[in-house]
Amino acid sequence: MQENEIKTGFFQRLKEGLSKTRAAFIGNIDQLFSGKKVIDQALLEELEEILITADVGPAFTLELIEKVRVKASRNELVDPAAVKEILKGHIREILDRCSSPLVIPGNGLFTILVVGVNGTGKTTTVGKIAHNLKDQGLTPVLVAADTFRAAAIEQLEAWSGRAGVLLVKQRAQADPSAVVFDALKSASAIKADVLLIDTAGRLHTKVNLMEEIKKMKRIMARELPGAPHEVLLVLDATSGQNAVAQAGMFRQDAGVTGLVLTKLDSTSKGGVIIRIARELQIPIRYIGVGEGIGDLKNFTSEEFVNALFKND
Repeated sequence: MQENEIKTGFFQRLKEGLSKTRAAFIGNIDQLFSGKKVIDQALLEELEEILITADVGPAFTLELIEKVRVKASRNELVDPAAVKEILKGHIREILDRCSSPLVIPGNGLFTILVVGVNGTGKTTTVGKIAHNLKDQGLTPVLVAADTFRAAAIEQLEAWSGRAGVLLVKQRAQADPSAVVFDALKSASAIKADVLLIDTAGRLHTKVNLMEEIKKMKRIMARELPGAPHEVLLVLDATSGQNAVAQAGMFRQDAGVTGLVLTKLDSTSKGGVIIRIARELQIPIRYIGVGEGIGDLKNFTSEEFVNALFKND
């Protein structure tokens, strides 16, 4: 399959995956503007309500409403429908700041610590990233450091088989840092390109969880200077505002350097990606729009915004 065909195929899946968000967000805006001939205070208040409901966040909403109000006062808007173009441009401007796909330098072992609460699709995401990296001609190694759940180890083992990559694991309840230590030695021995580490996500024991992550980071830095090179946080888009809170918490406690937003196809709250970008300004590496092994792709703001606003 040609590269442009692959891109077209994923764009179609992205467009379909954002259908619920498009209906609840852009669809409501289209309905608001239908038949309206002037931009007045009542229209701005209704627009503000739609934006808040779409989980794009108060900061983004206030910025957009102010932009529209200023342009309307200068008679720069011909009709309410023109507001949609301002919205599209402002979303693109915000997302551009965080559109930063993950780059593997290729000058030695690159380590990725994958964090997030249970239920976000973290283990599945690790497997899909491994698949993507192998498709790029790289040699990834998976690490089952979520030893708290035997099911997580089994799930990652299944993904390692599916992606055809090496898995480093120990028994359930083993020390996660010991697993990571062994994995660093194994990956270095086979001259692997990338080490992908799946970690536990027990939010109800936040202090223990964060201490565990910090310990793993210390072990990694000791054994391989500069490691971990990436701390990747996996967020579930269906959780809406909770995803924003999780991102803030993990950034503070775990030093998150990049984000993955999963399950965009299962929610009308996909607008939360705009809020995360606006308020936290953490690079967005990947987005997921399905359960398939190929449904996790590099995030690009242009592609996302075009898919969000494309109705045909």
